[in-house]
Amino acid sequence: MTKARRNGLYLLLVGVVVFLSLGLALESTSKSAMQDFAVVYFPARCLIHHCDPYGAQVVGDYHPLDTANILPFTTQYDYLPTAFIFTVPFAMLPWGPAHILWLTLTVVSLIVASILIWDLSAGYALIVCGALVGFLLANSEVIVLGCNSAGIAVSFCVVAVWCFLRERFVWVGVLCLAISLAVKPQDAGLVWLFFFLAGRIYRKRALQTLSMMVALSLPALLWVAHVSPHWMQEWRSNVAAFSQPGGFSDPSLASSYAHGGATVISLQAVTSAFWNDPHIYNLASYLVTAPLLLVWAFVTLRSRPSAKRDWLALAAIASLSTIFVYHHLYDTKLLLLTVPACAMLWAEGGLIGWFALVVNAAGFVLTGDVSRPILLAFIEHLQLATMGLPVRVLMAAQVFPTPLILLAMGTFYLWIYLRREPARSQP
Repeated sequence: MTKARRNGLYLLLVGVVVFLSLGLALESTSKSAMQDFAVVYFPARCLIHHCDPYGAQVVGDYHPLDTANILPFTTQYDYLPTAFIFTVPFAMLPWGPAHILWLTLTVVSLIVASILIWDLSAGYALIVCGALVGFLLANSEVIVLGCNSAGIAVSFCVVAVWCFLRERFVWVGVLCLAISLAVKPQDAGLVWLFFFLAGRIYRKRALQTLSMMVALSLPALLWVAHVSPHWMQEWRSNVAAFSQPGGFSDPSLASSYAHGGATVISLQAVTSAFWNDPHIYNLASYLVTAPLLLVWAFVTLRSRPSAKRDWLALAAIASLSTIFVYHHLYDTKLLLLTVPACAMLWAEGGLIGWFALVVNAAGFVLTGDVSRPILLAFIEHLQLATMGLPVRVLMAAQVFPTPLILLAMGTFYLWIYLRREPARSQP
C-alpha cells in the first residue's frame, strides 16, 4: 500500500468513526429517533393485516403510544406501493428487532457505499478522495437519527454503480438498483437513466434492473390495489398534505421545517421566495433545470463509453437530480457519486482541478448535517438584523446557498462533460 493510499484510507476511517459515534449517540438519546423508519414500518404492518396503508386513521391504530408525538409524519404514507417489496419483510418483525435491523442496514450500507466510491477513485488523488468521502460520512448523522429510507436507497444506488462500472457482482448491482428505484425513484431514477443511455452493456444492465423491479413490484401493486382500491387518490392527498403551506415538504421560507435536517434543497426553495405559488415556482425550477438535463441526456446518448465519461456524467446528474424535484437534505448523500470526477480533475492539475475541489468542498459543507448548522449559526451570529434587513432576506441567506451550490456543481460538471465529449460524439 502506497503512502497516499494509506493516508486516504485513514481520512476515510476518521469519517467512519465520527459517523458511527455521533450518529449512534444521537439515535440513542433523541426523542425523534427512528421516526422516518416509522413512516415506512407502520403502513407496511398495516398492509400485512389487510388494512389500508394510505389511510391515516387506520395506520394510526398500529402505532405504539410512545410515538404519538410524531403521528402526523408517520400516518400519512407518501411512498409508492413499490416500496412495500422492501419494507414488508421488516414489518413482519416486532418494532424492536425491526428497527435495529433497519438501523444496522442503514449504517453498514452507507459505509460500504463510501468505501466503494473511494475504491472507484483508485489511482486518482486518493487523499482528496478520502478527505471528501470521510467528510461526507462525518456529516451524515441525520440519516442514522431518523433512519430515513434515503440512506438505504442512496447507498444501494452507489453500490450498483460500482458493480456496473467494475463489471463485478453484476446481479448484486441489478438487485440493489432495483430496490433503490422501488423505494426512492426520485433518488435513483436519473442514475438509472444514465445506464440506459450510456451504451450497449450499460443499457443491458438498465433493462435487467427495470425487469427485476417490475417483477418484484407487481405483487405489491396487486396487493395494495386489492386492499385499497382508491390508494392513488389517498396517496395524492397525503403528498398534498405534506406540501401545503408550512408543511414538511413546503419549499417556501414560511415552512416550519425549512431550516432543520428535513430542509427542502430542490431549486423550488429558491424560486418559491419570489413566487409563492406551486404552479409558478415549480415551472420556474423546471425551466432552469430541464434544459441542463436534456443537454446531459443528449451527450450521454451520443458519447462513447469511457471511465472518465462515466464519472463526469454521474457527477453532473447526481448534483442536478437533487434540485430537479423535491428532495430533502438527507437525499444529498447521492453526492458521493461526484467524488471520482472531482478526484480525477484534481489529479490532472490546473485551475479546473482547483475549481472542482472548491465546488465539491462547498457542496459537502452546505449539505452536511454538522457543517451546515454551524454555518447557519455563524450567519445568525453576524446579527444582520441590526442592519435593518427584512426577516425574509435573513431566511433566504440561510436557505438559498444549498440549492444554489448544487446547481453550481451540476452546471460545472456538465460543462466539463460537454468540453470533453464532442470529439467522441460523432457517429
